[in-house]
Amino acid sequence: MRLKRVDYERLNSRQKENFNFQKLSAVLADYGFATLRLSDDWDGADFIAVHIDGAEFLRVQLKGRLSFREEYRGKNLHIAFPDADEWFLYPHDEVLDRVLAMSTVSDTVSWSERGGYSWPRVPKAYREILEPYRIS
Repeated sequence: MRLKRVDYERLNSRQKENFNFQKLSAVLADYGFATLRLSDDWDGADFIAVHIDGAEFLRVQLKGRLSFREEYRGKNLHIAFPDADEWFLYPHDEVLDRVLAMSTVSDTVSWSERGGYSWPRVPKAYREILEPYRIS
C-alpha cells in the first residue's frame, strides 16, 4: 500500500478534529501524557490527558485556533490549539482573565451575545501570555 499525505484544508470539520487530536496526542506523549478521547464532550472536555506520574489529569477542549468561551468558565478546562507549526495548551480561565484585563474582548458582540471570541492566528499582544503554554 502506498500512503499519501492528506491535505488538511480539504478535510471536513470532524476529520480536522480527528487529525488534530492525533497530532496533539503525539506531542503530549513527549511530555509524558497519554490521551483518552471522549465520545461526547464531558462538561466541555473533548479528551483527558493523563500524565505518567498518575497524579496529573488535564481536561482538554481541542480547538482549531485561540479561543475562549464563557460556558467553559469554572470547568477546570485546558484549551489546546495549533498555530502554524506550534501547539499551545493553556488553562482557559487563567488566560481568559488576562486577555479580558488587557483588551476590549468583553465589549464585543461576539462575547456579549454569543459568549465566545477567537482569533485565526495568535495576535502579537497575546504571544507573551501564551508562551509558557507552547508545547511544540
